[in-house]
Amino acid sequence: MAEKRKLLNEIDKCFKKVEEGVELFEETMAKMQEANSDNQREKFQDDLKKEIKKLQRLRDQIKGWQNSSDIKDKDKLISYRKLIEQRMEQFKDIERENKTKPHSKQGLSAEEKLDPREKEKAETVEWLQCQIRYMEDEADKTESQIELLSTVDQTRKKGKRDDPKKGEKERLKRLDDLRKHLERIRFHVSKLEVCMRLVNNETLESRKVIDSLKEPFEMYIESLDPESENDPESFDPETTEKLE
Repeated sequence: MAEKRKLLNEIDKCFKKVEEGVELFEETMAKMQEANSDNQREKFQDDLKKEIKKLQRLRDQIKGWQNSSDIKDKDKLISYRKLIEQRMEQFKDIERENKTKPHSKQGLSAEEKLDPREKEKAETVEWLQCQIRYMEDEADKTESQIELLSTVDQTRKKGKRDDPKKGEKERLKRLDDLRKHLERIRFHVSKLEVCMRLVNNETLESRKVIDSLKEPFEMYIESLDPESENDPESFDPETTEKLE
């Protein structure tokens, strides 16, 4: 009984953090929309990204509780998870809008003056930066899942009535899978950073990066979605190594 009360208190604290995070996200978004300069907008977008990362970690906690047999009524968990996911979608829209929206005529005319080769290089670097940001976000989510699995599951183990050896075996396997996943993500990030540096130094052709990497890597990223049927391990790590 005491364990269940402790768990419910922990969930209530999480809900409060979600409410505070969502409120701060909304306030920051309003400030960004009222900003008068690109620098201000970029700063507020960075602040939004930090808040989204915090909310994502809370969402991972909520997802863990949703899978718990100790909690019967999960409506509130679903409601708060949706609250976070709505803000995640909002942030994606903001990122897309700010990437495509020319904030000044000078920036637009500068882009028009770029020769085709420079324009292709800029687009390739932007694509690489986008993949790196996505992978870093995935690494953050994976780290928070590892942390959650290392703590929450261990505290629940005391009151668990199922076979403790089986539960521990499953927990350790899941932890091992997550750590391997994190290792792969960091490997890909390091290789993408090398590619970006080579493109910037013009020791690697932009076209070669796009032709060799864009389609397989975007399929790999899509496979990271839990609802995807693609296998993340189908992406050949040597694809990036061959470009170096």
